Amino acid sequence: MHDQDNPTAVEVGADSRLPAFVRPRRYELRLEPNLPGANFVGEETVEITVDRATGDIVLHALELEISEAAVERDGRRIEGQAEFIPASEQVRLRFKQTVETGEWKLHLKFRGILNDKLHGFYRSQYHDAAGKEHLVATTQFEATDARRAFPCWDEPAFKASYKVTLVIAPGLVATSNAGVESERKLADGRVEVSFRETISMSTYLVAFIVGEFEATAPEDAGTPLRVVHLPGKHGLTGWARQIGAFSLKFFADYYGLPYPGDKLDLIAIPDFASGAMENLGAITFRETALLIDEHKASRSELERVADVVSHENAHMWFGDLVTMRWWNGIWLNEAFATFMEMLAVDAWKPHWRRWESFALSRGSAMAVDGLTSTRSIEYPVRTAEDARAMFDVLTYEKGAAVLRMLEQYLGAQEFRKGIALYLSKHKFGNTETGDLWDALQESSHQPVRRLMDSWIFQPGFPIIEVAKTADGKGLRLSQRRFFYLPQSDAKPQLWHVPVMVRVKTANGSSNHKLLMDEAEAKLEIGEPIEWALVNEGGHGFYRVRYAPEMLSDLSGNFGQLEATERFGLVSDTWAITVAGLKPVDEFIALARNLGNETDLNVWRALAGAFNYLDLIVETRELAAFAATVRAITSPAFQRMGWESKAGEDELTRQLRGTLANLSGTLGEDRTVQAQAAELYDRSRNNPNAIDRDVRPALIAILAHTGDQARYEEFKQNFKSAGTPQEEQRYLFALAGFSRIELLRQTMAMTLNGEVRTQNAPYLMHSLLLNPICRYEAWDFMRRNWDTMVEKFPDSALPRMCEGVVALLDRESEVRSFFATHRVRLGGKLIDQHLERLAVAVAFRNRESIRLRNALKE
Repeated sequence: MHDQDNPTAVEVGADSRLPAFVRPRRYELRLEPNLPGANFVGEETVEITVDRATGDIVLHALELEISEAAVERDGRRIEGQAEFIPASEQVRLRFKQTVETGEWKLHLKFRGILNDKLHGFYRSQYHDAAGKEHLVATTQFEATDARRAFPCWDEPAFKASYKVTLVIAPGLVATSNAGVESERKLADGRVEVSFRETISMSTYLVAFIVGEFEATAPEDAGTPLRVVHLPGKHGLTGWARQIGAFSLKFFADYYGLPYPGDKLDLIAIPDFASGAMENLGAITFRETALLIDEHKASRSELERVADVVSHENAHMWFGDLVTMRWWNGIWLNEAFATFMEMLAVDAWKPHWRRWESFALSRGSAMAVDGLTSTRSIEYPVRTAEDARAMFDVLTYEKGAAVLRMLEQYLGAQEFRKGIALYLSKHKFGNTETGDLWDALQESSHQPVRRLMDSWIFQPGFPIIEVAKTADGKGLRLSQRRFFYLPQSDAKPQLWHVPVMVRVKTANGSSNHKLLMDEAEAKLEIGEPIEWALVNEGGHGFYRVRYAPEMLSDLSGNFGQLEATERFGLVSDTWAITVAGLKPVDEFIALARNLGNETDLNVWRALAGAFNYLDLIVETRELAAFAATVRAITSPAFQRMGWESKAGEDELTRQLRGTLANLSGTLGEDRTVQAQAAELYDRSRNNPNAIDRDVRPALIAILAHTGDQARYEEFKQNFKSAGTPQEEQRYLFALAGFSRIELLRQTMAMTLNGEVRTQNAPYLMHSLLLNPICRYEAWDFMRRNWDTMVEKFPDSALPRMCEGVVALLDRESEVRSFFATHRVRLGGKLIDQHLERLAVAVAFRNRESIRLRNALKE
C-alpha cells in the first residue's frame, strides 16, 4: 500500500475534522463561471505551512473534479493525485515524494457545477418585466459549503487571506469580499476582474456574485457602502442604505474598532435560502430582507429589513473579525449579532421599543427550550451535517436572550467594556465561549463564567415559583426545570438566575436584585408586601409561577406594570397553562379581562394563544371559539377604528392591524369582514386610502373569506407585485383561504414552478398550519416527499416540517413517517416538532372539557 512509503499517513476521522499539521495562509483563487452551462472551472494557489513531513495532504472538496495537483518550493515541484473521500466530503492529495516541513505553494486545477440547491456556488434565475430569463451565479458557504466551490480547509479555525479573480461574460458584473483592483478584457471577449486581498478570515465568509447587477452610489459609513441589486430596483434601496450606514457607524463606536474591510456591499439575490449571509464586505440577502418601499411597507416589514441589515453588519466584527474556533461555538456569532441588531435598531428608532418586541422572540425560544428534545446552546458538533443543523431558534434567540439578561445584570457600560476587550484581544483570531466570559469577567469583576456556563452548557430553563413568606414580609423563591410534558425521571438542574424583583409596599415600590444559584432562595423585604413582580423588566430567560394570592394581587394592579412586564405575565400564564400547571379556563378568564389593553406585544401574546387554540378546538366548538375571540378583540378594534388618528405612533397603528386581523379571521366578525372588503375595493383607485399597517390585515381577512374570484385576483397580485414584500403578502395569503378547492391549487403551486424554491417550503408550512386543509396538505406532502427533497433547499425542509405540529389527529402516522424518512439537516428539529405535536395532543386530551365550558360562558 502507498501508506507504507508515507512517513505520516493522514488518518481521516469519523468526525470529518482535518488534520492540523498542514495549514493555509493565503489563497489565490481564479474562477470562470459559465452561467448558461451551469458549471465553472477554477484554479488556485494556496500558500501552506507544513508542520511535519507527509506524503498526503487532506482538505475538503465536494462535487468537484480535480485535474491537477502539485506543491512547489524553491523551484522544486512534486506532483500529486486526488483521491476523494465522499463520506467525509474530503479529498486526499497523494504526492509522489515526501512534502517536508516548511512553507509550500499548493497548486490545484478543478471544475464544478453551479447547482440549483441554493448552497455552495449556485445558479439563480429570474425574469424581467418583459418575461426574459436572466441568470445569476452566487455563493452561500455557511456552514460547510465553500468546499463545493474550491478545494479548501473548510473549517473556521483555518483562517487565511483571499486574492480572488473572476472571469465573466461581457455585460455581467462581478462582486467579491474586497474592492476591485483591476479589470481587463480578454481576447475571447470575456472580462477578468481581480479583487484586492482580504483580511485573514474563514472559508465560510468567502463570496463571489456574478450577474446583471447595478449598484447605488457609495455611502460614507466609515467605509464605502453600496446596495447591489437587479436592474429596476434602485427605488427600493433607500431604507437599507439608511440603516446600513447608521448601524455600521454604531458598531464601530460600540466595539471601539474600525470596520475591518475595505468596502461593504449589501447584495440582493433573487434566490436565497436564508435571510442573509455575513460574507465580509459582500453581504448577500434575500430580496425581502433588503429591498423595500419605505413609503408603502408596513412597520413590521420595515423592522425586518432594519433587523437583518443590522444583524449582518454586526457580524463584520463579531463573527468575521473574531470567529468561533469550531461550529459548536456558532452561537457566539449568531446570538451576539442578534443581540447587537436589537441594540442598533433600538438606538436608530427608539420609538419602536425594539427590546419590548424582542420578548416575542424570547418566547419562541422558550417554546422549544421547554421540550425534552431541546439542546444546550453550545452543543457538540462532529460532522458537516451537524454544523449545518445548528442554525435554529436556540442559537439565535435563546443565545441573544441570555446575553441581554447578562447585560442587564452587569449594566450596559460594564457589558460593553467587556465586549470591546474581547474583540480587541482576539481580532483576526478564533475563540471559544470561555474567552468571551473571561473578558466580561475581567471588565466587570463579576462571576460571569460561573453564571453563564449554567445557561450555555445545559439544556432548558427554570421556572421560578414564588410565594410570600409566612409573615408576608418576604418572598420564597424556588427553581426547577420547566417542561411542557411531565417528566417523572428528570435529573435535578440548577441555573445561576439573575432575578430582578419589584416589590410594592405601603411605603412605595422598590427594586431588588438576587443571583439565585440554589434550588431555593429567600428575599426579605422587612414590611408587608402588597404585590411583587418577579422578572422586573422582563429580561430574564425563565418562567414565573406565582402562588394564587400573589397572582391575584398582581392582576389587580395590572395597570401599574410596564408593557413588557404585562407581556411576561400573559406569556408565562399561557406557557404554564399549556404545560398543565394551570387550567385553560383560568387563562380564558384572564384574556377576557384584557379588552382595554393598549400594548401591541400583549395583544401578540394573546394572538399566539388564540392561534394555538384554533388548532385544538373541535369543529363543533368553532362558533363558540370565534364568539369568544370576537368578544375580546372586536370592542378593542372598534374603539380604534380603521383610520389612523393624528399623533398616533407607529406601534398603535400596527396594533390596529393586529386587532382587525384577529377580529376578521379567528373572531369571524361579519361587520369587520364587510368593512375590510369595502376598504380594499376603495383602495384600488386610491392606495393611500388604507393605512399601510392595516393593508396586511385586509389581505388576510379577504383571503379568509375569499372565493375563487378573490383567489385569482390575489394570485395575479402575487405575480405582478411591485415590491418583494407585496409579493410575499399575496403569496402567503393563498395559503390562508378557507375553501379547500382553492387551497388545493396553492398546494400544487409549491411544486409546479410558480413559486420560487426559496419560498415553496414555507408556503407548504403555512398550508400545514391551516385548520381547513392541514390533513390534506399532509397527505400532499407525503405523496410528493421525494420531489420536495430533490427540489427544495436542504435547510428549508426541517422548517417546512414544523407544520406537522398541527396534525393532532395523525400523531402516530406522523411519527411513523419520520421514522422512515430522514430529513437531512433535521438535527434535533424533527424530534422537537414531534414533541410539540405530542404537547398539543396532551393539551387537547387534558383541557378539552374545560375549554368547551369556558367558551360557553
